[in-house]
Amino acid sequence: MTSPAPSRDDYPHFRTIPTRWKDNDIYGHVNNVEYYSYFDTVINAYLIEQGGLDIHRGETIGVCAESHCQFLAAIAFPAPVEAGLRVGHLGNSSVRYEIGLFDSDGGQLAEGWFVHVFVDRESRRPAVLPETVRAALEPLVTA
Repeated sequence: MTSPAPSRDDYPHFRTIPTRWKDNDIYGHVNNVEYYSYFDTVINAYLIEQGGLDIHRGETIGVCAESHCQFLAAIAFPAPVEAGLRVGHLGNSSVRYEIGLFDSDGGQLAEGWFVHVFVDRESRRPAVLPETVRAALEPLVTA
């Protein structure tokens, strides 16, 4: 038995992401690859703005180890996407983000996950999450 899809209320953080003309494909809707870009946008904007992640000079960076998307409905330019973010697992060097994409009326477009492993920028070996990042992510952890 599958569990019901999360609702907007299940995500503690949201970011509105405008669709772009180039997001639409020949079939008249946003191409599936763009959904992953929305995942990346909501996650990394949060890490930079709330966690102080320095993507240019920081010693620790996040690399994608795994991602998944279940497509539930189509959207097309110029409609915005409402991206919900929560944390399903917060480890010592990894984070599993859970993302819900919604339209402006609250209809769910997609749901998925994205796993970051934080590594040393130079060696690419796993590194402990920076404290500022951990502190920013803790309020997003779901039971």
